[in-house]
This record gives sequence, structure tokens and C-alpha cells, in this order.
Amino acid sequence: MPTTIRLLALLFMTLLLAACSGTAATPARAPLSAQPSFNNMTVQELKTTLDNGEPMLVLDVRTPAEYANDGHIAGSLLIPVDELPSRLAEVPSDQPIACFCRSGNRSETACGMLAQAGYSNLHNVEGGIRAWRAAGYPFE
Repeated sequence: MPTTIRLLALLFMTLLLAACSGTAATPARAPLSAQPSFNNMTVQELKTTLDNGEPMLVLDVRTPAEYANDGHIAGSLLIPVDELPSRLAEVPSDQPIACFCRSGNRSETACGMLAQAGYSNLHNVEGGIRAWRAAGYPFE
């Protein structure tokens, strides 16, 4: 009898493991087209857009200290990236947005946050204020 119980227990464990290893419990992934999207933009493209008077909100997502000490683009809106989720109401949704930071990393994060919140026509400015200043463009 103990052998029969052991065999039944082994059979039960085998069936249980087989049932748990199936792919039915794997969550479905969103299609790539459903992922948030934005475009990268060079500082040259941003400068041309601004010089042509085309609508473009420059959203600076650096810290207030960086904004003041390292300079910023005239007319830009400062909302640090860590404050962005709680300050979305300050970001207009009816115009293109160029997210801007020191080098392009935080602005990429900000673009993703805005896209997740339903914003479109988003641009990550590659190189940030470093590239802007290196190109010799004006800043305050």
C-alpha cells in the first residue's frame, strides 16, 4: 500500500507541475504600436522650429538650480521631471512639445510620461542644454 500511495503522490505532483508550466497564465504583452511614442529632435531642428515661429512648447525638465545656473532657452517652461506627474495640468496638450534637459536622458523619460498621459506630438531634444550651448545658440 505505501508504494501505491507514493506512486499516486508522484503522479499527482507530475500533473500539477505540468499544469503550472503551461503558457496560459503568461500575461499578454501590448502590441508595439500601443507603446508610447515620441520623436527625437536635434538642437538644430529645435532652433529652426523656434526661429520660424512654429508653435512649440519647450518643456525644461531639469531642476530649478540647473535651470538657473546652467542657463535655459528663453520662454521655456520649467517642470522638473520628478514633479511632472503632479503638474500635468500646466502642460498644454494643443501644441507640439519639445522636452529638454541637461543631456537628453530625463527629457526622454518626460516624453514617455507625457505619452502615457495621452499627449502626442512629443519630441525629445537630443543632447539637451549641453548640445544647445555647444552649438552657440542663445540662452538665458
